[in-house]
Amino acid sequence: MDKYEVFKKQVNDFIHIDLNYYKEKQMKRRITSLLKRNNFNDFDDYFQGLESDKALLDEFVNYLTINVSEFYRNPSQWEVLEKEILPDIINKKNKNIKIWSSACSTGEEPYSMVMLLTKFFDLKDIKILASDIDVGAMDKAKLGIYNSKSLDNLPKEFKVKYFEPIESSYKIKDDIKKCVEFKKMDLLKDVFPRNLDLIICRNVMIYFTEDAKELLYKKFYDSLSNNGVLFMGSTEQIILPDRYKLKSLKTFFYKKDS
Repeated sequence: MDKYEVFKKQVNDFIHIDLNYYKEKQMKRRITSLLKRNNFNDFDDYFQGLESDKALLDEFVNYLTINVSEFYRNPSQWEVLEKEILPDIINKKNKNIKIWSSACSTGEEPYSMVMLLTKFFDLKDIKILASDIDVGAMDKAKLGIYNSKSLDNLPKEFKVKYFEPIESSYKIKDDIKKCVEFKKMDLLKDVFPRNLDLIICRNVMIYFTEDAKELLYKKFYDSLSNNGVLFMGSTEQIILPDRYKLKSLKTFFYKKDS
């Protein structure tokens, strides 16, 4: 067994993250770059460092999850969500809709969702579950301070109403933060919440193997309510969605075909 195979097993035993579900060539290259940057000689040496240094381990997990996010990423898709997808869900469920941002990173996505929902509901009636494997990223989300570039695509009305400028950054208001519950979750291993009307999983699947994607599509199907919708990222169209009992509604939006 080569050193990388041993490393993958050690990581899974230690922090319960199975690197076999990630595209190997891409992930091995990223981890090799990371260990060299931290002056380790090889995977054995690096794993010993992860075991003994929490800061190093936190950096490793953060690096795995590739936290790149922004508010209203791909604005045209948020417009489809506002004009077509959400009205249909709301007509069927009224105000008690259940939404999960399944790889929320530093919070831009679930907070964008809360702001969009203010066009339909009072803030007091909005609650979203947000999860990520990276606790450090979610800590940043809970803090709620963002650079101006991450707000470039956000509608101006939201920027004015729900953010406070602080020095060269922006702080999201507590009224929005209170609407999001953050929870650590490994999509590949943990049990998903149930009866969800909308699941957002964007720009995550591109890092997974085909076997991992198949597992997740099935888990998402089981997690959706009847006629629930899965919202995917711009590079993540599902080929032959009917294999997973999903029906394409619009590009990047899939409905549970119950």
